[in-house]
Amino acid sequence: MSTVVIQGEALGKSYHRGALQHSTLLRDHLSRMLKSPLSVFRRPKDDIFWALKDVSLEVREGEVLGLIGRNGSGKTTLLKILSRITKPTTGWAEIHGRVGSLLEVGTGFHPELTGRENTFLSGAILGMGKSEIKRKFDEIVAFAELEQFIDTPVKHYSSGMYIRLAFAVAAHLDPEILFVDEVLAVGDAAFQRKCLGKMGNVSRQGRTIILVSHNMAAIKALCSRCIILDKGGIEFAGPTDEATARYYAESLNMNGGSDLSSRLHQGNGKARFTAICIQPLSASGARVENAYPGCNLSVDVTVECAAPFAESNLAVIFYDSSGYRVIDTNTAQKGQFVSLRAGQTARANFLLHEVLLKPGKYFVGLWLGRDTLETIDDIEYATTLNFVENEETSRHSVVFPGMYLCRFEDTITIS
Repeated sequence: MSTVVIQGEALGKSYHRGALQHSTLLRDHLSRMLKSPLSVFRRPKDDIFWALKDVSLEVREGEVLGLIGRNGSGKTTLLKILSRITKPTTGWAEIHGRVGSLLEVGTGFHPELTGRENTFLSGAILGMGKSEIKRKFDEIVAFAELEQFIDTPVKHYSSGMYIRLAFAVAAHLDPEILFVDEVLAVGDAAFQRKCLGKMGNVSRQGRTIILVSHNMAAIKALCSRCIILDKGGIEFAGPTDEATARYYAESLNMNGGSDLSSRLHQGNGKARFTAICIQPLSASGARVENAYPGCNLSVDVTVECAAPFAESNLAVIFYDSSGYRVIDTNTAQKGQFVSLRAGQTARANFLLHEVLLKPGKYFVGLWLGRDTLETIDDIEYATTLNFVENEETSRHSVVFPGMYLCRFEDTITIS
C-alpha cells in the first residue's frame, strides 16, 4: 500500500470580521490614544469567522484528490494551509515531498517585462531553477502559443494571452505534490481542454494532486476520490462518482427565481446583482412557456452599485448538470463595459439566438469584474433553467456538447 504523503488533523482557520485588529506595538497604542483618549478603554469588537473548522484528511502517494463545494466553503483556505501560505488557527498538517502550488495564476508577473523575462521571473518565484527554466522554455512558450509575442511586454497582452503564459509556466513545475485551485477554468474552451490534458499527464506520472474545481467533468476525469466542503467543514468524503452526484443533487434542489438576495455573493461588494429573469422566446420573438433546443433566450440582469467602479465586464454563464461551462456570454465580446457611480442601477439584457442545448437542467451564474484584476460580484448559481423536448426539437438535430458561443445581442441601461 502507498504511503501517506499529506496528513492533516483538526485543521481550522479563523478570521476577525468587521473592524481591523489593532497593532500591539507601543507606538501604535500611543498614536491611538492621542487621536482618541477614550479608545484605550474600549474593548475591540471580536467577531470571529471560521473559514475552516475541524478538517482532517489523508492523501496517499500518487492519489488525485478532488475538493468540491460552493464558493466560500473553505477549499482555497485548506490549500493555502497545506501550501504553508497561511498558518492554521487550530490543528496541524504534515507533508512529505516537494510541493508545487497553482493557486493564483500569474503570480510574480510584471507588466513592464516581456513574456520571456516574466517566464524566468515567475518560474523562479514558483521554485524553478534558472537552468530548469531554460531547459523547458521552448516547451512553455509552445504550450502558451505565444511564439510571436514572447518578447513583447505583457502589459500589451490580452487577458487570454496573459493567462495562457502564466498557466504554462506554472504547469511545467516538477513537484512530487501539486495543489491546483481552479486553474483549469482559465482561457477559452480550447485552452481549457489543453489544461485538462496537461493535468491528466501529470496525474499519470504518479504525482500526488489535490484539485479544486467547479468543473465536475474535470473532477470525474482526474480524481479517484473527493471531499465535499460546506461552511468550512467536511460534508462528505468518498468515491468521485458518489461525491459529484451528491453535490449536484443538492444544487439541483436550489430554488429558481429572480430574487438574488439569498444567493452567496463573492467579490469586493462595489456592486451586487439583485435580480435575474430568463424568458424563452420562439424564433419569431414570441414568449413561450418552456425553453427548448433552438429557442431564443432573453436574459435580464439587474445590478445595484454601492461604490464607483469603471470599465467592467458583465458575464452570464450556463453550466450543465456536470458543471461543464456550456455558454459564456459577456458584454466584452460586444465591446461594451459597465461603469457605475454609487447609487446607480444598471439593467443588462442579453438576447441569445438559437440556443442549441440538449434537454435537461442548467445552472446560470453571473459575474461582474475586470478579468483577473478585480471581481466585483460573482454568483456561482444565480438560478436554474430547464430545457425540454417539444415539436421544435426535431428541427435542431445538432446539439453542441461543449462550450457554445451562441450569437447574441446585449443592451445596457443605467438609471
